[in-house]
Amino acid sequence: METVESIELGSLLDPSLVEKILVAFLRDETSVAGFTKGVLGLSGGIDSAVSAALAARALGPENVLGVMMPYRTSAPESKADAELVAKAIGIRTELVDISPMVDPYLALGSGADRVRGGNVMARERMIILYDISQREKALVLGTSNKTELMLGYGTLFGDMASALNPLGDLYKTQIWQLARHLGLPDRVIDKKPSADLWAGQTDEGEMGFTYQDVDRLLYCMLDERRTDAELLRMGFAEPFITRVRGMITRSQFKRRPPVIAKLSHRTINVDFRYPRDWGI
Repeated sequence: METVESIELGSLLDPSLVEKILVAFLRDETSVAGFTKGVLGLSGGIDSAVSAALAARALGPENVLGVMMPYRTSAPESKADAELVAKAIGIRTELVDISPMVDPYLALGSGADRVRGGNVMARERMIILYDISQREKALVLGTSNKTELMLGYGTLFGDMASALNPLGDLYKTQIWQLARHLGLPDRVIDKKPSADLWAGQTDEGEMGFTYQDVDRLLYCMLDERRTDAELLRMGFAEPFITRVRGMITRSQFKRRPPVIAKLSHRTINVDFRYPRDWGI
């Protein structure tokens, strides 16, 4: 039986083939929806960099807009890294400071903690992206990877929102591999992943485990459908298995459309969920 140490997600990925598939996905789905442009939040992190690079290849750099949306406590290097990515792939950029929009709400005395404040920022950024997408006649492109989506590590109707998401079936460790294949700047690839919601915040520090460790577990748990008994025999720790499975279960509501009470013969997302019925 495989052991924890023997699992290497990178060996499961053919970067050239993945690039080809995802570029075609973005090009085809954008065209089917009647659009030629894409807009996305460009944070300076690796996920948005990979989404932007794929979009530039699919739609042409001139048809992709990366929007930088810092808060007043955002690290200055995040903006610098976003600009570095944009320059490397040749896309347009726009800067929108969200501080004047977020601060008045947080100042209302609603008792928002750091998590609630981060959710407000994430949703404010998506308000901006969807408004700009209307101005640009563009689709909002997603940047959430499979690890984040399965763990619920994201804000519903915030950074998890999009019209198209090219990264949602790639684990974080596979995003790193694809980023190197795409020739993105080493500075962006090598830095610690962070939502940049407060000073010193990192994804792995907040979650309490590394992406490498959790990606191995997620792959065995989800893709290979291993039982807990099998996972234990492979060398995964029981508390780790229990915690990750709990995170997946508790965040299921984030991965599905709003549940609609069924009253008719054709209920949206129940019986009526076939785009081909309408020639799409």
